[in-house]
Amino acid sequence: MEKSRVLVVGGTGYIGRRIVKASLAQGHETYVLMRPEIGLDVEKLQLLLSFKAQGVRLMEASLDDHRGLVAAVKQVDVVVSAMSGVHFRGHGLLLQLKLVEAIKEAGNVKIWMSSRLLVLPAIHSRLEDF
Repeated sequence: MEKSRVLVVGGTGYIGRRIVKASLAQGHETYVLMRPEIGLDVEKLQLLLSFKAQGVRLMEASLDDHRGLVAAVKQVDVVVSAMSGVHFRGHGLLLQLKLVEAIKEAGNVKIWMSSRLLVLPAIHSRLEDF
């Protein structure tokens, strides 16, 4: 099986952390987007350090920084979005759209998956050119 470079966005959440572990277990080069917005969330920082110790590469970029996000996406083949958006549903949709735009601009991603794709019909029109 060919190994991929996998970027997990939302890697510290309930689903995301499991995706990170599964990606590592399959031997994929695994990256986690470390957003500066997490601030001083000690639990998330500890989890990120644990991932790093297991071989995960942490990439710092904000979903509000288009250039930084495109630069991060250009380093991988696969992007998995596990952002929940539980607390900010409308804002979560905007963040997903920003991620889709960065993926489209980067032009190198072979696979993109979102744990919220089916509940985000507004994204479908953005994916037509994907």
